Amino acid sequence: MRTDPSETGGLFIGRRPGTAPVRFRAIPERGTQVRQRVDGSLAAFLLLAMVALSLLCWGPIPLACLWIGSEVDYLTGSVFLGFIIAFFALFPMLFGTLWILRRLDQAWILVRRSGAMARIFGLTALLCAVAFTFWFVVIHGPGSQVFPGRAKS
Repeated sequence: MRTDPSETGGLFIGRRPGTAPVRFRAIPERGTQVRQRVDGSLAAFLLLAMVALSLLCWGPIPLACLWIGSEVDYLTGSVFLGFIIAFFALFPMLFGTLWILRRLDQAWILVRRSGAMARIFGLTALLCAVAFTFWFVVIHGPGSQVFPGRAKS
């Protein structure tokens, strides 16, 4: 058997250690109906919490940081200080939310055996991008170039 790296051109050929298929001694028994309902409810709660936290990353958290910066600007009279405070408030809030999302994803993996955070985060990013584009183009309008007779508000 040629598994020595010097015989295979430096490549390890074959399965990596610890990646063999899982083999059960017996077929695992399914839980009771009550247990399956509890697991399903827990999974639904985790999914809703992950969607809600992901949506927070795309709107309310940045707006909250802008509000904090505007309050600092109002209290100190320094636009620069307000901008810096808003900028530095954004990172702990976003990364804290992502940390909580990761913990929820680990709990989701225990309930459903595969992670969902990347798909949920990507889907909420797409949803928010479409909503923002609709708001910017249709509701707010790009300005006087499209509707010359319309007064700006």
